[in-house]
Amino acid sequence: MANPRWLLGLLLLCSSLFAAAPRVITLSPHLTEMAFAAGITPVAVSAWSDYPPAAQALEQVANWQGVNVERILALKPDVVLAWRGGNPQRQIDQLRQFGVNVVWIDPDSLEQMADAVASLQRWSPQPQQAIDAAQQLKRQANALRARYAALPPVPVFLQFGQQPLFTAARNTLQNSIITLCAGKNIFADSRVSWPQVSREQVLMRHPQAIIIGGSAAQAQNVARFWQPQLNVPVIAINDDWLSRPGPRMLLAAKQLCAALHPEQ
Repeated sequence: MANPRWLLGLLLLCSSLFAAAPRVITLSPHLTEMAFAAGITPVAVSAWSDYPPAAQALEQVANWQGVNVERILALKPDVVLAWRGGNPQRQIDQLRQFGVNVVWIDPDSLEQMADAVASLQRWSPQPQQAIDAAQQLKRQANALRARYAALPPVPVFLQFGQQPLFTAARNTLQNSIITLCAGKNIFADSRVSWPQVSREQVLMRHPQAIIIGGSAAQAQNVARFWQPQLNVPVIAINDDWLSRPGPRMLLAAKQLCAALHPEQ
């Protein structure tokens, strides 16, 4: 006669194997990247969710104009991952009024970003992958910190756009990788996270390097924009790595550290 406990264990195992994976929707490209890093394949994503390549085949339910509330409701998600920097509060409130579980994810440091990836284990069919990915991100950040911590900080200007000029201040992931690479953000003390600045303000703070998201050709254009008053290296970082506050920010950090300190 079969052992009842053995049969019960087998039934529980089978039910867990065939249980439907949680239905997750991401409303920004970096949240899509975080979901995949955690072992989640979302049922829908935002526009410009192009990494990893598998994300390009998924339905899009949000873009710069807003969120498709009706379609999200029809998809019956278990959770919607949202970002205050890009998703309209009014439409998020609508989703919540209809009973949708919306979770804001707004990391402003590498540590918080890694912790956010780990927190997604709750909705991942592979929860250990979320934990492992978060630990790997922290190990990579700690290795860079140990390598560059003793170096004298290099004053840098992080440039977004040109006319007008924008930059990132202290409470941003972009600032955290500058600090990680022994850089000193000349606008870290700004009262707002993404201040608009003038050419004169930049020149008065005497950066020793300019960091942009873009290509080598774009770096040459930026260098010409600042000459002759400012003649410093312009470091071009892969734009998606630098602008998206997701796991590939560590790739941006590695590229930036190597460019700021080529002697290391």
